[in-house]
Amino acid sequence: MQRLNYMLAAAAVPAACPPHTAHAAGTGVLSEDFTNLATAPGWARINRSVPPDATWCQGNPAIFPAHTGAPDNYAAASCLSAAHGTGRVDNWLITPTLTLSGLTTLSFFTSRERVDGFDDLLEVRFSSDSGTAAASFDTLLASIGGAADFPAQWQPSHVDLTVDGTGRFAFRYLGDADRLSHIGLDTVRVVTRLPEPTSRLLLADGLGVLGLLRRHEHHERH
Repeated sequence: MQRLNYMLAAAAVPAACPPHTAHAAGTGVLSEDFTNLATAPGWARINRSVPPDATWCQGNPAIFPAHTGAPDNYAAASCLSAAHGTGRVDNWLITPTLTLSGLTTLSFFTSRERVDGFDDLLEVRFSSDSGTAAASFDTLLASIGGAADFPAQWQPSHVDLTVDGTGRFAFRYLGDADRLSHIGLDTVRVVTRLPEPTSRLLLADGLGVLGLLRRHEHHERH
């Protein structure tokens, strides 16, 4: 049976340095720079907007360039997720199914069109299922933007959780289309790490105590 224990950030946490660098000691599980979103293996794009139109697409360097690489190397979503830029946007970009074990960090960069007066909102969600049903992504890891300002230049964020099993992360862009502009997602990394040394020491102590108890039970029987 798969075990899922979450240690969640209340919101995506801006990092003093790129978070994938800060956690470089871990094992890389996913690395995506969106050179070509249409052919990115295992990624799913599902537009549940009303009425639906454009899914997540390749970045538009005429609006702003990518965080790294070629100017269009990022994933983008906009008010045009709903037809004619009117209606309710609910546009999902979902990672491949990942096998995770231990302390896990999802890190990424976000930016939006450099204009004021919009309420762009990006949710980061997790599902322990391998499917893409919206209901399965019932763990909200972070919300970026909305009532707070969405970053108008590339900004790193990360969320931490502990997972033993498979799962998928989802980036969900949503809101009223007439209140949304154009956002970008870039440099997505998933890294798993061993427990901190203190945790390993506690585990060793626990195993030592368990061994003593077993020896004591053995002597009592004999």
